[in-house]
Amino acid sequence: MPPIATVRHASLRDYGGEGPPVLFVPSLINPPTVLDLGERSLLRWLAGRGRRVLLLDWGWPDPGRAGLSVAGHVEEILLPLAAALGEPVDLVGYCLGGTMAAAAARPAGARSLVLIASPWRFSAFPEEARTRLAGLWQGARPAVEALGVLPMEALQSAFWSLDPGRTVAKFEAFATMGAEEARMFVALEDWANDGPPLAGAAARELFEDFFAADRPGRGEWRVAGEPVAPSDLTLPTYDIVSTTDRIVPAGTAMGRGDRLALAQGHVGMIVGSRARQALWEPLAGWLSRTAAKW
Repeated sequence: MPPIATVRHASLRDYGGEGPPVLFVPSLINPPTVLDLGERSLLRWLAGRGRRVLLLDWGWPDPGRAGLSVAGHVEEILLPLAAALGEPVDLVGYCLGGTMAAAAARPAGARSLVLIASPWRFSAFPEEARTRLAGLWQGARPAVEALGVLPMEALQSAFWSLDPGRTVAKFEAFATMGAEEARMFVALEDWANDGPPLAGAAARELFEDFFAADRPGRGEWRVAGEPVAPSDLTLPTYDIVSTTDRIVPAGTAMGRGDRLALAQGHVGMIVGSRARQALWEPLAGWLSRTAAKW
């Protein structure tokens, strides 16, 4: 969809709709298209239900963004783009985008915050997964220092390492899929294996400060000069988790505000065959009820 504002090669895309603006913040990892995937587009569906829907598209990082940490992306991209709207927004973050949206909520003056499969307490990831990710980062760091970015291929290896058995099983299942299911499978695999590299400083912060040191969970992560503390978030918050998510286990969630627990996978909760009933409709209902209180 057309951009209405651009900062540092990142864009704010307008999906139309009438009503209070809701800004979706995807992860820095993989393209944002999982939120707008063909006939299973959460964004287009919500735009037809009394909301003006906007998407932050992180775009392809320019060389100057190599030194931009995760916090830097919030400070220099997310907050300016949110301010460009000229009015408070509801922030909806998915995966790492939710972690970033939580950091932006207070300085942006957001009306409400929705976290979808968003990690906050990184020490709650299984120890085996954290050890494996630490090893991957040690191997990738020399290339990151030379290139200034972490290539998507390395990020994919990190995701595969979180649940290697499922990685194999999903391709075995592909052999028995019908045509429609197979088309969706291919679309998702194209999405999962696509996207720009991660800025080097953001990669370092993700692996060292988040997964290794758990600075967000310990209250030590600073954004816009201030530590980000869940207790400081006084706005309405909706924490959506998946009890079957291996990428972002439910135990890593912030655990603040209203909670919705789903038995859907990390991606299935967004685009699966039951996503509309399981997540889209409850999300729309919560946003509507929250808007009625303003």
